[in-house]
Amino acid sequence: MLVSLHIENIAVARSIDINFGRGFNVLTGETGAGKSIIIGSIGLLMGNRPDKDLIRSGESKAMVSGVFGNLTERETEALSQNGITAGDDGLVCLQRDINADGRSQARINGRLVPITMLRSCAAFLINIHGQHDNQTLLDEDTHISYLDGWAAPESLRMLADYGEIYKRASELKREISSLVTDTRDKLRRAEMLRFQISDIEDAKLRPGEEETLIADEKRILSFEKLQRNARTIRENLYISETSKTASELIREAADALDALSDELPDAAKEAERLRGYMYELEDIAERVSQACDFGDEDPTSALDRIESRLAAIEKLKRKYGPDFSDVLAFRDNARKELEAIDGSDMRLKELRAEQGEVMSRLKASAADLSELRSAAAVTLSRKVVGELSYLDMSKVRFTAQVTRSVSSEGVMQYGKDGRDNVAFMVSTNPGEPLKPMAKIASGGELSRIMLALKSVFAGRDGIGAIVYDEIDTGVSGSTAQKIGVKLALTAADTQVICVTHSAQIAALAKKHLLIRKYEKDGRTETVVDELDRNGRIDEISRIMGGIEITDAIKRSARELLDSRDSLLLSGRSNDDIQNDE
Repeated sequence: MLVSLHIENIAVARSIDINFGRGFNVLTGETGAGKSIIIGSIGLLMGNRPDKDLIRSGESKAMVSGVFGNLTERETEALSQNGITAGDDGLVCLQRDINADGRSQARINGRLVPITMLRSCAAFLINIHGQHDNQTLLDEDTHISYLDGWAAPESLRMLADYGEIYKRASELKREISSLVTDTRDKLRRAEMLRFQISDIEDAKLRPGEEETLIADEKRILSFEKLQRNARTIRENLYISETSKTASELIREAADALDALSDELPDAAKEAERLRGYMYELEDIAERVSQACDFGDEDPTSALDRIESRLAAIEKLKRKYGPDFSDVLAFRDNARKELEAIDGSDMRLKELRAEQGEVMSRLKASAADLSELRSAAAVTLSRKVVGELSYLDMSKVRFTAQVTRSVSSEGVMQYGKDGRDNVAFMVSTNPGEPLKPMAKIASGGELSRIMLALKSVFAGRDGIGAIVYDEIDTGVSGSTAQKIGVKLALTAADTQVICVTHSAQIAALAKKHLLIRKYEKDGRTETVVDELDRNGRIDEISRIMGGIEITDAIKRSARELLDSRDSLLLSGRSNDDIQNDE
């Protein structure tokens, strides 16, 4: 339910705080007092687009926030799916900030969120219904979900089972469609893949080969430098025809130390150390010589071979690259695709066999859903007709029409909700054919039909608050009183907030809020006051009376208030009769 509403700088409202109560709340006030501000502000919380002239004159920004509490299980689940949880106090706060340039920000529990999330969350918390307001009940596409909600929980369980089967059927259809391509296209693709695989495999590429070739190329291009320095290293360290090498000099020194072993106790140990250095020098000389040696192959020939190989690799990279590793990855992927094409006939046969089994299950599940919906439609239609009769529309026919979805060729069609089309159809005058609700012209008729539907669905959609904007338009007298009774009874399960000009409806409310304007510092401001009994008598008298409020009018106002309990008792008795039927 909507616990409270705070409005700042919207139209003539500078700052308004409204505390709503459980059950039936009404808002009344003279024409132009600001009732549309309240409805518009709630609409902003629901994600509606703000008008450019919305902000109060002289202000740079506006804000509206609503606190919701006593959340239903469905509301809590819906918020959770959007990543929103109630605070420790069980409350959720929706807020909308609007700037003078028309831009706005949305917040939930103080956290910035996209407008789409605000809209999604608000849709499960509160609903606004106004005259000719083509909300979900006027949208024929939503009627199937309303009927399923009426038949819950069995219908929702069956719909979930059907949904799983439908999901698999859709997956199979897509997979089969992708396999059933033109045969020539498939053959051309396979031929191209074989050529590409052969083109890469013939090159006999090895992982890391390109890096090795580039390193070898660099060494060959530095051949003279390598040979010259390698020769210098070898001649100085290990082998030389012109002079003694470092290795030879160390060997001679080691031999000299050995000759002193009788005289010097550590001579032999030091000689071994020198020979160790000698072996290290010889190893360095050999390793450098090997690294700079190209064997029997002529360096020029080796360079030609390497450059030719690198050119072949570069050509493959241009075709399948851009990198060496990409060429190998292209080959592997081509092999997999070719295998898939070669095995597609067998896979297609397997998929079609599974598709036949899944479609049999889908049709059986859809048939069960259709049977349940048809039975639920009869009960729903009878309930709505009973509500309409109570609202002085006994001649109105209403039916929840369930038909099969069939293509222009006469083929049964299966969608995500089954094989059914559901439409709420109405005939408001005897002899007239049933028509979609959206085509009802009379505001008074539409208001009562919508109220009848809302009364029947009350408590089943899980929405904690519903706002009626002047649902009494086009009706008066006993009919208005009956509308008020229905609103009050609906409010036993769902918070009802109603903007009304009807004294009969206002008298049936549990909480009465008065919207009025006054002048402060030369500017008009709107305020909302909660009325006590005397205040309600005065306001109901104002609605009932003309220019002068007489004592008789005030007595009538008191009688309306005092008759509330007996009227609600009568309304509950009527509901009990309908339920027995």
